[in-house]
Amino acid sequence: MYSHLFSPLEVAGKRLENRITMAPLYLGYAGEGGTVSPLLLEHYRQMAQSGAAMVTVENASVDHPAGSGSNRTIRVDTEENMQGLSELARVIKENGALACIQINHAGRYAGVQEPVAPSAVDTFGKMPRPLAKEAIRDIRDKYASAAERAQRAGFDMVELHGGTGYLLAQFVSPRSNQRTDEYGGSPENRMRFPLEVLEAVQSRVGDFPVGYRFLADELLPDGMGLEESRPIARSLSGAGVAYLSVMGGIYESFGLEEVIKKSKSEGYMADLAGEIRKEVNTPVIAAGRIATGRMAESILAEGKADLIGLARVLWADPEWPQKVR
Repeated sequence: MYSHLFSPLEVAGKRLENRITMAPLYLGYAGEGGTVSPLLLEHYRQMAQSGAAMVTVENASVDHPAGSGSNRTIRVDTEENMQGLSELARVIKENGALACIQINHAGRYAGVQEPVAPSAVDTFGKMPRPLAKEAIRDIRDKYASAAERAQRAGFDMVELHGGTGYLLAQFVSPRSNQRTDEYGGSPENRMRFPLEVLEAVQSRVGDFPVGYRFLADELLPDGMGLEESRPIARSLSGAGVAYLSVMGGIYESFGLEEVIKKSKSEGYMADLAGEIRKEVNTPVIAAGRIATGRMAESILAEGKADLIGLARVLWADPEWPQKVR
């Protein structure tokens, strides 16, 4: 019945048996200090057994604690976690899914007293410290090191977290990036850091696929919208990302009444994915309250996306793909 949803797709040389992926979802199941805990392993074992073609592990910090959202954010910035990361990749792959891990620096949203950011922009009462150029280069290199660890741990691919208003997204947004150097000002300058991170990662890991969680719209009156995000998507696609996982909204917008109302609609971010898909030749993932097979199939059939990302749906019912099929 759902011929699009259950057809295979090749992404950067990796075969996905169907169009269902697990989108990253932070649950706080990691151990204190970001270790891979038994609970985390059991969670991802269930997700991999669901029938989803690819499971993307929730955001893992490239720089702890400065880049971690909490002390229970998985860490991929240290060799000490390699055994746990290897076990995590193995559990996912042995249970039938491709294993991907999302790597991230939280920037101004980090759970520390003085977070860092492109610019000093108030963040829920905290004023982040603007990054010096040397620190920007250091973080860029930490992304590359983290991606290499993911590769050595046995993951099939890695995803750069450029969504939810985290550090990569903070650089591209004119709202959070008020710099006057080569990393700020024009759209070309603001997208410089994410592109440098992508290039550094690709240089380190070779042909290892690198996906990107992509912020298409901040959903704020004074925030970045599709007009500015479209050329960023084209640049990332041209630079060779494996896929773009499209989303909308940042922490400042998630609590707005109109965004809350919109987020209750089925498939509420699919149109954003559709707009980005028009701009690129890269596979696009759509996510956001896609709770029925009919909705998932229609998004694919209408050409809004190439893949479907499920998070809470799979968490609530790991048998969803099998039931739909």
